[in-house]
Amino acid sequence: MDILHWTYIIVGSTFAIYIVIAIITRADTTKDFYVAGGGVSPLANGMATAADWMSAASFISMAGLISFMGYDGSVYLMGWTGGYVLLALLLAPYLRKFGKFTVPDFVGDRYYSQTARMVAVVAALFVSFTYVAGQMRGVGIVFSRFLEVDINTGVIIGMVIVLFYAVLGGMKGITYTQVAQYCVLIFAYMVPAIFISLQITGNPIPQLGFGAQTSDGVYLLDKLDGLLLELGFTAYTAGSKSTIDIFFITAALMVGTAGLPHVIVRFFTVPKVRDARKSAGYALIFIAILYTTAPALGAFGIYNMIQTVNKASTNELPVWVDNWSKTGLISIDDRNRDGVVQYHSSAEINELKIDKDIMVLANPEIAQLPNWVIALVAAGGLAAALSTAAGLLLVISSAISHDLLKKGIARNITEKNELIAARLAAVAAVVVAGYFGINPPGFVAEVVAFAFGLAASSFFPIIIMGIFSKRMNKEGAVAGMIAGLAFTLTYIIYFKFISPELNTPENWWFGISPEGIGTLGMLINFIISILISRFTPAPPADVQELVENIRIPKGAGEAGNLH
Repeated sequence: MDILHWTYIIVGSTFAIYIVIAIITRADTTKDFYVAGGGVSPLANGMATAADWMSAASFISMAGLISFMGYDGSVYLMGWTGGYVLLALLLAPYLRKFGKFTVPDFVGDRYYSQTARMVAVVAALFVSFTYVAGQMRGVGIVFSRFLEVDINTGVIIGMVIVLFYAVLGGMKGITYTQVAQYCVLIFAYMVPAIFISLQITGNPIPQLGFGAQTSDGVYLLDKLDGLLLELGFTAYTAGSKSTIDIFFITAALMVGTAGLPHVIVRFFTVPKVRDARKSAGYALIFIAILYTTAPALGAFGIYNMIQTVNKASTNELPVWVDNWSKTGLISIDDRNRDGVVQYHSSAEINELKIDKDIMVLANPEIAQLPNWVIALVAAGGLAAALSTAAGLLLVISSAISHDLLKKGIARNITEKNELIAARLAAVAAVVVAGYFGINPPGFVAEVVAFAFGLAASSFFPIIIMGIFSKRMNKEGAVAGMIAGLAFTLTYIIYFKFISPELNTPENWWFGISPEGIGTLGMLINFIISILISRFTPAPPADVQELVENIRIPKGAGEAGNLH
């Protein structure tokens, strides 16, 4: 059976499962819609959190980045892994005990200010829309190759699917759908990794195969270093980025993670604070399975790609090149007309252009694995992208319906109308996300890195100080959020959209790339917040007492005070 038919069978089956789950777990109340009724078990919530966390950037793009960046690509691995640990251990239990299931709700109550709430709503929308754009781009890439349609059509198909189960099921439907999606994505990630590890090193465990010898007795990483140096690239195990940029990108990804609203809300879907801690532990285990495999998969991918394409005859290119050429994500231009493909670091010599985002998806084809494995990877990529997109859409809809309407401009809205508003907001969010998926500002992981930078510069300081500083007041929080977000957004827009030709290390401030500038934005937020708080009135006594109570490590009962 060919790849297309296998794709229809496997992807169609998984989508049918997601839709059935959405129908069975349909949300009937705002509590179901926002926090799944607060009754999800820690194990299920751990799997759902892992699926929510491991987006298209983790599944599709991260190993691709590591393939082409080598050592430098590890910043994404370190940042995202460390960030989840930071969130799970430092923030989640306290936020869960506070009892507010959205970041704007926490900000509004902790900083006793409607203005602070509205600024947080704007920040949440910026972060979520930037992040979801990367997911829709990932969906489009998968569909463009495996359903043989263009990327734009693929994005639209993904919009329709995610809209159905996100709008119908709310957090309740999304949670149980994400449990199924985690099972699909982790199986789809590990099966080809095990196959390819066996092919190249004879070791069935990818993490061990990464450091093993190839069939000729040379260690894989040594062989990769030699191949890449011969082609004019930096050695695979050597870094080309400056130390300061690596530090700032890693830090932005870490603290940005801790401020991501769609992950934070997951800790409100369990009955107790103790359950939130358990589900965080389960999620860390589930996430580690994929994250420890990604470096191996990246190395396998670039090794096989070079072996099959470089110096290959243009008349006898591997089938996978022809398949992916139809998507426009890989192209070959035989400039010197010698009938041989030249892959090289020099733009004048190089004849191969390949999108970083296709490496994980193309890996099974490059390794000539069975067609069902190739289709399985497609299903996994879609599961990763759609699970995170659904979580982000829920954040967007809750920010609009709960924080903007219920807590802001329409305080007397009924629960029924609030639920309708939430669903309409999700519909509007899908349309906007689809637009950015069709017109992305970069490759998937890069777009996601921007979202993390925005989260780091806007949310992380006010959440940390809101939990651990009784002196932090509303004036400091509002000024810090605005300053951090405005600075980071301006920097990214300038280098990515206004003057992309200047987006080089020589022109960056202090050598910090747009992917890492969120760390500087965070520091600006901290400094301004602390200074202004010191020269303005202290928070009311009841707020200071509330902050003190948050840090008492006792369990809480019902999940989230919704109204």
